[in-house]
Amino acid sequence: MKILKIQLHWQIFIALVLSIIYGIFFKNQIHYVAWLGEVFLRALKMIIIPLIFSSIVSGVANLGSAENLGRLGAKTILYYMSTSTLAIITGLFLVNIIQPGSGADLNFTQKVEELPGSETLGQTLINIIPDNIFTVFSDNTKMLSVIFFAILFGFFITQASGKSKALLTDFFNGLFDVMMKITLFIIKFTPLGIFGLVAAKVAQQENLIALLQSMGLYMGVVLSALAIHSIITLPLIIRLIGRSNPWKHFSSMKTPLLTAWSTSSSSATLPLTMEAVENKSGVSNKISSFTLPLGATINMDGTALYECVAVMFIGQAYGYDITIMDQVIIVITALLASIGAAGIPMAGLVMITIILTAIGWPLESVGLILAVDRILDMFRTATNIWSDSCGAVVIAKSEGESLKVEL
Repeated sequence: MKILKIQLHWQIFIALVLSIIYGIFFKNQIHYVAWLGEVFLRALKMIIIPLIFSSIVSGVANLGSAENLGRLGAKTILYYMSTSTLAIITGLFLVNIIQPGSGADLNFTQKVEELPGSETLGQTLINIIPDNIFTVFSDNTKMLSVIFFAILFGFFITQASGKSKALLTDFFNGLFDVMMKITLFIIKFTPLGIFGLVAAKVAQQENLIALLQSMGLYMGVVLSALAIHSIITLPLIIRLIGRSNPWKHFSSMKTPLLTAWSTSSSSATLPLTMEAVENKSGVSNKISSFTLPLGATINMDGTALYECVAVMFIGQAYGYDITIMDQVIIVITALLASIGAAGIPMAGLVMITIILTAIGWPLESVGLILAVDRILDMFRTATNIWSDSCGAVVIAKSEGESLKVEL
C-alpha cells in the first residue's frame, strides 16, 4: 500500500511536468486534453455535498453531547481566526518592508468586468440558515448552509430515542463509508485530471515572461509571505501546540496539496483532504468531518494574506497615502471578508473591492493585479488547504487523540 501511495505522488509530479510542456508547445491542441481536467473537477464537485453532509452528520452524532459540540466548535473558530490573522500580519510586514508597488509598471492594468455583489458579514450569517434545504443541496456555493443543517441534523440525532438514534447513526456512518470509497476511486484519476487542468491554465497565459518581469516583485512578496506562513508559522503551531511532526503531516498531504494547487479550489479538493487527514494523518472522522468542511468555507489564510498584500501594492503603485489606520482597517476587513467570500464567484477580487471600499480607494485600481491573479490563486489555495489540515491535527490532539503523525 505504501508503494502505491508513492507511485501516485510521482504520477502527479510527472503529470505536472508534462502538462506545463504541453501547455507551452501545443496551445492550439489544448482542447484534446482540457476535457480531462473538466471531467475530474466535475467528479470531485459531484461528491462534495453528499460527502460533507454524511461526514458532518456522522461526526456530530458520534460526538454524543452538546457540550462536546460546543467545545469543538469554539476550538475550531479560535484556530481559524488566529491563523488567518497571523497570515495577514505576515503579508503586511513583508509588503511594508519590500514596497513592491513603488515604481510599478501600470501598463499591465486590465479592465475590470462587473464583479458579483458581495454580502455584509451580518447578511452572510443570516443566509447560513437556508430557506429551502433542497435548493441548497443543489448549489455547491451554499456550503455554510449545508454545514449548518448537517450540524443541526446530527445534533438532534443524539436527542432521538434509542432505536431511532441507533438506526440513523448507523445509516449515516454507512453513507459516509460509501462516499469515502467513491472518493478513493476518484483519487486514482488525479494525475490525468491535473494534467488537463494545468495544461489548459498554462496555455491561457500570454506574454508570461514580460508579465513576470513587470509584476515579479509583487508576486515574489506574495509567494514569500505564503511560504513563511506555510513553512514556518503553521509547522510551528503543529509542533508546539499540536505536538505532532509537521513533516510527517506534510508527507500525508502531498496529493491534496498538489490537487489544490492545480484546481485552485478548496471545495473541490475537500474530498481528497478528508481522505488524507483521516487515513494518513490519523485524525478521527468526528474531528475531520467538522473542522475540514468548515475550514474549506471560512478559513482562507492564503487568500486573506493575498488580499492584504494586493491592496497595499495597489496603494503603493498609485501613490496613495497609506496611514497606520488604513492598514488596521485593511487587516480587520481582510479577516472578516474572508469568512463569507468562499461561496462567491471570483471571491478574491470581490474581497479586494470590499477592502478598497472600506478605506475609500477607487475600485478600478483592482485591475492592476488581475494579470497575475490566476497564477497566484493556485498558491494561495494550496496554503488554504494546508492550514485546514493543520487545524484538524491541532484540534484532534487537543481532544486527546492519538495520531499517526504525532511526535
